[in-house]
Amino acid sequence: MGFREAYDKLEKYGQLHVLKYYEDLSGYEKEALMEQIENTDFEVLGQCAHKEELNPRGVITPIEVMQLKEIDEKREAYTAIGLEAIKAGKVGAVILAGGMGTRLGSDEPKGVYNIGLTKEVFIFQRLIENLLDVVRQAKVWVPLYVMTSDKNHERTTSFFKEKGYFGYNPDYVTFFMQDMAPASDFDGKVYMEETYKMSTSPNGSGGWYLSMMKWGVADKVKEAGVEWLNVFAVDNVLQRIADPCFVGATIATGSAAGAKVVKKNAPDERVGAMCLEDGRPSIVEYYDMTEELMNAKDAQGEPAYNFGVILNYLFQVRDLEAIEARKLPLHIVEKKIPYLDENGRLVKPESPNGYKFEQLVLDMIHELDSCLPYEVLREYEFAPIKNQTGIDSVESARQLCLKNGIAL
Repeated sequence: MGFREAYDKLEKYGQLHVLKYYEDLSGYEKEALMEQIENTDFEVLGQCAHKEELNPRGVITPIEVMQLKEIDEKREAYTAIGLEAIKAGKVGAVILAGGMGTRLGSDEPKGVYNIGLTKEVFIFQRLIENLLDVVRQAKVWVPLYVMTSDKNHERTTSFFKEKGYFGYNPDYVTFFMQDMAPASDFDGKVYMEETYKMSTSPNGSGGWYLSMMKWGVADKVKEAGVEWLNVFAVDNVLQRIADPCFVGATIATGSAAGAKVVKKNAPDERVGAMCLEDGRPSIVEYYDMTEELMNAKDAQGEPAYNFGVILNYLFQVRDLEAIEARKLPLHIVEKKIPYLDENGRLVKPESPNGYKFEQLVLDMIHELDSCLPYEVLREYEFAPIKNQTGIDSVESARQLCLKNGIAL
């Protein structure tokens, strides 16, 4: 993109301040800025003025969950169906690993964080070890796709090589980068994090398949004959990946998708609750849970919205392009965003000073006609690492790993 084109694009969206330092940049820096301007979608910034009107909720009603008792009764049959699909090469796995370990006090990618006590045990390592359980069971390699971001791509790929992919076959591991979205102040003006670089952040968990498409990875998925993708967050070190019983249950029930859920430990637990919204499968985030929803009961007198998602979903590849074509809802989130002040000095704010723009994988569920909520035991499959201490922390995850016999 030439300067004139970049100028016109920025003028159209009211972002000409991006060129404030242009004349002082080196040739490389000018080229980098032009490329970033060309690849940035500024339209999202205009949504700041209307953020309260975004994503109105429909009518929320309970959804039927496949609970542990039913799963245990049919485990052998479901597992056989799932293993058949895995052995046929129809199941792949996608790690959403575009984030950094900032909240853990680390400047490294989150998956690089070491949770070991007497030896090194990395978050990525735990996930690979869990997937290797399935590889040994099915006696085939499961294609693994690792989503990074421009903030951690090089470090993530080099880390896997350094660690010998933790015993996984590198021929079955593909890396791709998540798209980035501009980060702005509260008036929708994009921040600059360097004189030649706009401030950006990963565009949320919902952009994973669109990023696969842009990187050409989606074509490789289809060429390989993969029909199902198990997508999951990087930070849950106990989750079972490409779980044959989960895959088999989703296939056997004719569901368009599957979602692993755990029984909530409190009505206001900070997890999204599975439900129906206007008759379609959906997820109500914890911050949208009203007192009425938290207190609602089902026909058996149990809490009606008692199962929370753990960001472990199973999608059919044939549905994913159609979902992306319809465009997912946009979520605008207040965040602390480092920026250059008027004098070109980098400021690291102590409180939220602007917006980041995200799409969420949970919104993909509502685009489908059906989804199987599949219960798992939280003590066995739910150990998210979001904080250094307290709830959903390094500490709690270590305790759960040790409880499950995992040496740390």
